[in-house]
Amino acid sequence: MRRLTILGSTGSIGVSTLDVVARNPDDFEVLALTARSRLDFLHEQCLRFRPRYAVIAGETDGADLQGRLRAAGCPTEVLCGIQALEQVAALPEIDTVMAAIVGIAGLRPTLAAARAGKRVLLANKEALVTAGGVLMAAVRDSGAELLPIDSEHNAIFQCLPQGGSGGMVASGVRRILLTASGGPFRATPLARLAAVTPEQAVAHPNWSMGRKISVDSATMMNKGLEVIEAHWLFGAAPGMIEVVVHPQSVVHSLVEYEDGSVLAQLGNPDMRTPIAHALAYPRRMPSGAAFLELASVGQLQFEAVDNGRFPCLRLAYEALRSGPASVIALNAANEVAVEAFLDRRIGYLDIASVIESVLGRSPGATVSVLEDVERCDTQARRLAWDEVAVRRPAGAMS
Repeated sequence: MRRLTILGSTGSIGVSTLDVVARNPDDFEVLALTARSRLDFLHEQCLRFRPRYAVIAGETDGADLQGRLRAAGCPTEVLCGIQALEQVAALPEIDTVMAAIVGIAGLRPTLAAARAGKRVLLANKEALVTAGGVLMAAVRDSGAELLPIDSEHNAIFQCLPQGGSGGMVASGVRRILLTASGGPFRATPLARLAAVTPEQAVAHPNWSMGRKISVDSATMMNKGLEVIEAHWLFGAAPGMIEVVVHPQSVVHSLVEYEDGSVLAQLGNPDMRTPIAHALAYPRRMPSGAAFLELASVGQLQFEAVDNGRFPCLRLAYEALRSGPASVIALNAANEVAVEAFLDRRIGYLDIASVIESVLGRSPGATVSVLEDVERCDTQARRLAWDEVAVRRPAGAMS
């Protein structure tokens, strides 16, 4: 039986993880659940799974949750704040941590889990994007195990020999091909993109995801971040990582070998599949996802990326080639710009322009420890909010 901490249990990945756990009750025990602010939802999860600990951000919410759980006869102890997140990520009793907190907020607890030698199921893109060198060093030094949860990286992991051990060249790999759905605006006339609304941007055609990740999919920044992740996870140079548009989201990614072979991992677009794979690895177990019927899929479509439509992907490649400080600035600026767009403070096309402006204004810096990461992140966010302040949102798309 594996004992779990789920960081970000009330988000889409956390909910899917608990669904897989509930389908395989003899295999898992949940020891800790965490949420930022969804008090009622976390309360329900605690009553169902009865973890030893629950962590929530605010002290007031924490006191409220503790009182409600005690009244219900639930033994869960409620903790609060970032230090509590790091504590439950490194509990001696647990062996597996689902790292599903969205954004840079997930970095410290993810790093704590890696330093404690846990099996880390990485759904938080930003931890690896902003602190890839620091995180991978912690994994190596502690003997931790890092398994990707993003459907694309999980697919690559499955298509590489032993998850890519020995490096890309040693494995005979020529290219890694990350698939992208193209999001909701793949075929939208370019002239209409300026008027895109938050509601339209979060309406992903294939996947059910949180609002921030859905906007990243629309701009294809999610794919840019995945390119950076693949660089760190698999030791692949930027030139070995390519993106191809695949609207059906059936082929989750591919690996091309020097002999001309191409291996692909296919499945219905359901995050429970990669979650179950990583939870049970190296064995397999039921996930609850529907099985793929190829005859009903009919045809698989692939297209080249339209760089004019998706400038965020170009910016991600440029940042990766520039170095860690640029990558941190890219991620920070994107988080600020997406937040501002969802709050209707800037328009959809401003997301990429804010990021590009911040990259142009961010000085290069050495990044070797966590404090370097946080310093670069804070500086880039300040620049990004300055950029937001001078922009105005466009009108809504009709």
